[in-house]
Amino acid sequence: MKLTTLAFFCILTILTSCNGQTTGSKTNSDFLEEQVTMGDTVTKLGDRLWYVFQDRKSNYWFGSDGEGVYHFDGKTIINFTTKDGLCNNRIRQIQEDEFGNIYFSTLEGINKFDGKKFTTLQPIKSKEWKLEPNDLWFNILGKSNENGPYRYDGTNLFQLEFPKHYMHEEMTKRTKNTIFSPYEVYCIYKDRKGAMWFGTSVLGVCRFDGKSVKWMYEHDLTIVPEGGSFGIRSIFEDKQGSFWFCNTWHRYIFDFEKTAKSDRLQYQKTAGIGNEKIFDGDEYIYYSHIVEDNSGNIWLTTWERGVYKYDGKEITNYPIKDSINNVNLVSMYKDKQGNLWLGTNDKGTFKFNGNTFEKFNP
Repeated sequence: MKLTTLAFFCILTILTSCNGQTTGSKTNSDFLEEQVTMGDTVTKLGDRLWYVFQDRKSNYWFGSDGEGVYHFDGKTIINFTTKDGLCNNRIRQIQEDEFGNIYFSTLEGINKFDGKKFTTLQPIKSKEWKLEPNDLWFNILGKSNENGPYRYDGTNLFQLEFPKHYMHEEMTKRTKNTIFSPYEVYCIYKDRKGAMWFGTSVLGVCRFDGKSVKWMYEHDLTIVPEGGSFGIRSIFEDKQGSFWFCNTWHRYIFDFEKTAKSDRLQYQKTAGIGNEKIFDGDEYIYYSHIVEDNSGNIWLTTWERGVYKYDGKEITNYPIKDSINNVNLVSMYKDKQGNLWLGTNDKGTFKFNGNTFEKFNP
């Protein structure tokens, strides 16, 4: 695990503040059909495109780290920034609700876009955990003093606080030089049973089934060989019911019946994938995002080693380069047509053409 992989995730700073806060309400708007004054029409996308998202109308949204969001309808690119109502130009999540409203998690808050205007959801601090089918869950990676996720029920945004486990102090002492708070949320995932999983920066991973929050702690998941915390950046349940967390060393099989009777998650470790020959001298690799394509292949993104595809038997590496240099990858996304996209730190976005990932230039 090279230190440059960690360095990128340690360059998060706070920029501008939010205005015009509101709890928001459910609407059903046709995006951009009546919007004529907001945003800037531009001829190309920016470079620091960390996240890709496709809405229900097949429009694409590109979340940047510093340039706001870009909307592309197949013909026109519109750039929205803080001057249009975004809390901050550094985007960390993009989601859509059942009514077609688009939500952006930024370093300074969470915005709702109803097709006409941006509003800011005002968080209500709460320790009451609930789980409803249409809830949206948010995290703001890099925002100071975060202690849990956010749950939006369509009317109110609840800023939740993780219940502390008795292993809190022990796990905190093991980790040094982290710039994030221990309970800061790296990733959020809904499993096949509808339960929510949260990966944290230091204190492992937990699962909320609607009744209780249960934790798991594994040294090899959070502490990299050189020291320091990698955090739980990705969670995925495959078709066999095994869970993947952050690196290829192990997979995990959970016993939720035993978990219900315990104070923490109960599971067994199983063999992971790969070896030193496949991973260029490393026994296993850390990855930040994991996606399953429409054919059942597993795709793993790394910071500087490109993308790995696992078809259940073999592992194939897809280097991502800009001319001769490796491209630093932030995320991967599968759109509604099954196309795979990559978000990068400073080279725009890439799309898989069936053979390789090529730079996307609309």
